[in-house]
Amino acid sequence: MLAWAFYDWANSAFFVMIQTFIFAAYFASSIAENETTGAAQWGFTIGLAGFVIAIFAPLLGSIADVGGPRKPWVYALAGLSIISTSLLWFAEPSNDFIQYSLVLAFLGTVGAELSLIFYNAMLPDLAPPSKMGRWSGWGWSLGFAGGIVCLVIGYFVLFLNGSNLLGLDEAQAEHTRSTFLFTGIWFAVFMIPFILKTPDMPSRKMGYKKAIQNGVSTLWEGLKSLKNESNILRFLIARLFYNDALVTIFAMGGVYAAGAFGFETADIFYFGIALNVTAGLGSYGFAWLDDKSGSKKTILWSLIGLIIPVVAVIFVQSVLWFWIWGLLLGVFVGPVQAASRTFMGRMAPVEKRNQMYGLFALSGKVTSFAGPMLFGWVTLMMSDQRWGMGVILIMLLIGLILMFGVTEKRTIHHERA
Repeated sequence: MLAWAFYDWANSAFFVMIQTFIFAAYFASSIAENETTGAAQWGFTIGLAGFVIAIFAPLLGSIADVGGPRKPWVYALAGLSIISTSLLWFAEPSNDFIQYSLVLAFLGTVGAELSLIFYNAMLPDLAPPSKMGRWSGWGWSLGFAGGIVCLVIGYFVLFLNGSNLLGLDEAQAEHTRSTFLFTGIWFAVFMIPFILKTPDMPSRKMGYKKAIQNGVSTLWEGLKSLKNESNILRFLIARLFYNDALVTIFAMGGVYAAGAFGFETADIFYFGIALNVTAGLGSYGFAWLDDKSGSKKTILWSLIGLIIPVVAVIFVQSVLWFWIWGLLLGVFVGPVQAASRTFMGRMAPVEKRNQMYGLFALSGKVTSFAGPMLFGWVTLMMSDQRWGMGVILIMLLIGLILMFGVTEKRTIHHERA
């Protein structure tokens, strides 16, 4: 299980360094024409990636159900993200690199996100029902720990001392750009435990053409089967809203800190490190609550814990209070994701786990383009990113309300006994 969880350590670097903090802010402040336009362009790009993911996620999950092994899919999709991330080294601080940067960020996001479908679907086969919650939470916690280490090395070795140690040209932002190349290397190196030690489903010796045909058929059957899985359907709809809010937080967090509170690159590094500490502690601590009290309660408490800080960061003017409320928000980011992953693993029929995780990914991506795009549009219309943050608040509230209508299976508690 530890080798499986190490994939969270590996791929977290992409989400921390590229999608949420360093590259996102670098693009908005150094490549785009201005920070407001940059925030909108970044939101549209992450939104478009979410739309593509929404189309392919359930199909790929269904193909894996009928095709057998999941790890080859993880390798291919993670490889796409690793290559795209590494090539961001060439994104110079100039308007000439706007399209180049956005295309690579788009491809990196698609690869990293789609790989998680197959990674998540491995959890129920590796962990017993009584320990799925803690392993899911520990995986997220390990991911946040990896994010911290990646940020620390990126900041202190490359950003602060890159010119002295490696002769990097700060005038061309090479000390910042080198962290993107480092992120790609990090992702590749720390996938090795997952590659070597994690067991996989046996091959069913089915050709890709046949697997795709059967996958399309399986997907269609899975969508129809939701008529008989009303509880799963209610959960997927609730998750659609609150996960879209999280996607927007991840996509726009660094951009918001830079635009609304004037964070420089160094400030964003520090904030990212601190936020990953609180997120890691939250994931680790709430993992026990998941197994003890159930995934639904964990999700509900986490959503409440997210809503309050989001309201606060919309209205606070002080940088200090932004730090306080932002770090509190981090405590609940990991638990809601980990508990959602566990909830699906416990509810999904054994023979349809990949298919259900494909639909799980669909619920998180089918409208995920809407949050970042709405953030961008509202920011452009109002010329203020604080109004864009209101989009996140609304989606969290809707997800919380809908989640109250989801029933947690009683059989989960018998399995833990």
